[in-house]
Amino acid sequence: MYTSGKYSSRGPALIPRMKTKHRIYYITLFSVVLLGLIATGMFQFWPHSIESTADWTLDKRSVHDAPLIRLPVSSPIPERGDLSCRMHTCFDVYRCGYNPKNRIKVYIYPLQRFVDELGVPISSTGLSREYNDLLSAISDSDFYTDDITRACLFIPSIDVLNQNSLRIRETAQALAMLPRWDKGMNHLLFNMLPGGPPDYNTALDVPRDRALLAGGGFSTWTYRQGYDVSIPVYSPLSADVEQPEKQPGPRRYFILSSQTAIHREYRAELERLKEENGEALLLLDKCSNLSQGAASARKRCYKGQVYDYPQILQESSFCVVLRGARLGQAALSDVLQAGCVPVILADSYILPFSEVLDWKRASVVIPEEKLSEMYTILKSIPHRQVEEMQRQAHWFWEAYFSSMKAIGLTTLQIINDRIYPYAARTYEQWNNPPVVKWSSVNSPLFLPLIPPRAPGFTAVVLTYDRVESLFRVITEISKVPSLAKLLVVWNNQNKSPPEESLWPKIGVPLKVVRTKENKLSNRFFPYDEIETEAVLAIDDDIIMLTSDELQFGYEILSYSESCFLYESILFCNLFGQYLTLSCDFWLRNKGSDIVIQKSKNKTHSEL
Repeated sequence: MYTSGKYSSRGPALIPRMKTKHRIYYITLFSVVLLGLIATGMFQFWPHSIESTADWTLDKRSVHDAPLIRLPVSSPIPERGDLSCRMHTCFDVYRCGYNPKNRIKVYIYPLQRFVDELGVPISSTGLSREYNDLLSAISDSDFYTDDITRACLFIPSIDVLNQNSLRIRETAQALAMLPRWDKGMNHLLFNMLPGGPPDYNTALDVPRDRALLAGGGFSTWTYRQGYDVSIPVYSPLSADVEQPEKQPGPRRYFILSSQTAIHREYRAELERLKEENGEALLLLDKCSNLSQGAASARKRCYKGQVYDYPQILQESSFCVVLRGARLGQAALSDVLQAGCVPVILADSYILPFSEVLDWKRASVVIPEEKLSEMYTILKSIPHRQVEEMQRQAHWFWEAYFSSMKAIGLTTLQIINDRIYPYAARTYEQWNNPPVVKWSSVNSPLFLPLIPPRAPGFTAVVLTYDRVESLFRVITEISKVPSLAKLLVVWNNQNKSPPEESLWPKIGVPLKVVRTKENKLSNRFFPYDEIETEAVLAIDDDIIMLTSDELQFGYEILSYSESCFLYESILFCNLFGQYLTLSCDFWLRNKGSDIVIQKSKNKTHSEL
């Protein structure tokens, strides 16, 4: 009895003590098991990609720590770039898909070191600072994705900016080894210094299949319109030298030439212009009395007098940019930074970002054969227009030239606009500085060169009842390359226009406007459908025109400072020289049947 009583008296007291003593242990063990189960479930079912774990960033991996890839001699070599490639033939837009932000996704391949079978690198410089800055900017942008399965565009970490540092064959083999290469489809390569001696090709010589090329020296022969992107040649001097912004206006020199190693024929012509115009033109060259190095690169000389470069560029209104061994010149960036209007003499050169930038607002392009007339041409430009061009030039540099980041993101935005055209940036967004103050003018006959609200011209055709003749006019006008829209003014209130199915099928928008009253002046009404600055007003019986004549007329008007009509003769001020076009060409029938006119703020009146 005693024993059993003793047990029963201690038992109830011992059991609660055990629970209290081990409670923390059991809770901890249960928590660890529960967290392990949750983590396992997340790893199994959370969306992820194995390939996305190796995203590009120099913060995670240095160049020296990058994995070494050895290229067998028998590695495949891509085909040379296909000059027939266009976005609809060599680019798979379906990879981009739909997304609510209308933004392409860009994947950067992980950093790797490619060597041949003997261990020799494919590049003598590895990853340059400029290419590192470019890739870093893209990886920090909204375009970037670390998921290769979501990517629309692929950028290799293989630096091909400078062809002089590359082994052509081995670089091509390295490109072909990229996991998503697929004959270069949807791949983008950046190159600023193409070609090499003695021919200096204007596009990268590395075989690249169908890859897009953002190149810094394209000519009209190598540039694939609407596919490649023409980019600037980056200037380290522009980035390293900070210059105070100089206000537009007259400067110490009128024309300045600062390039070195230009062709002797161009140098001789510039020296002749210097003799004719004296102090208005400053002709600089490489300093022969300075030791080679970074210091000499920032100096220019004239007859023993030393000038700081690029600071001296701010002292001139116009700065000459001539072709060198390569078409693309880093001097263009230096000139723009200085707010000096570049005078570009490089035939067939595709200007940087010319797909979206209106270079007429910031530069003067002169054929090389007209170098001897350069001074006369530049003197004919009004002072107010020069000031606007100086302001525009500096803004172009700030927005699109000032860094590798600006160059890279501008390139991606251009490609993005092609893929999502309905969400593309407008002409004004690309070309208008944040604050634009146009100078006032005294006479409407001599307006400064103001860029069009939209490229091309609108054809306004006045008609009443001559349907057959009208359709012939529409068909002929539709062949003009610069036609943006065709507007038919239906002046017959007693008869409806033909059915839609009967109208000619043309490649531009066609709009029919019905008037309330039969008046000849209806063709000059500022219709809301007119979005261009240039307007062609024409009757429905003018059927003897050719598309070449109309295109020529539009181009004359585009480059003219002003035009006005006097007694059936059109006078256009072209580079200071008035070009007169008689009624035999412009006015087939006396009485202003055909007038190409410039408009502003929808005031479409005859000039």
